[in-house]
Amino acid sequence: MGTGTPGTPGYVAPKSGYGSGKAVGIGVGAAAGVGVLFLALHQRGGVTGCVRQSDDGLRLVDEKKNKSYSLEPGSVDVRAGERVQLKGKKSSGTAGAEMFQPTKVVKNLGSCGAEAAH
Repeated sequence: MGTGTPGTPGYVAPKSGYGSGKAVGIGVGAAAGVGVLFLALHQRGGVTGCVRQSDDGLRLVDEKKNKSYSLEPGSVDVRAGERVQLKGKKSSGTAGAEMFQPTKVVKNLGSCGAEAAH
């Protein structure tokens, strides 16, 4: 009746058992780190700013980088005067113009403020 089986009185966990628990903890921590990295990389394709009407269609002015992007028509439903957070792909169009092809409206943040109407 010395060592018995797990769950019975007198059972003592082997010392090697704690090492595997530590490895599992490290694995869970590493997986959490990968999840944070995954989210950070997926947020990189996002732009937040005001949608403006221009001669060649809709433009989005990125409020963080103060860059203007020509929006790909018909890809998502946005209107001039809206402040939105979009997810999508940046590219250079013809004549070096910056283009943004939105794939999703992450958040509609209301209308653009009067101070951003330039």
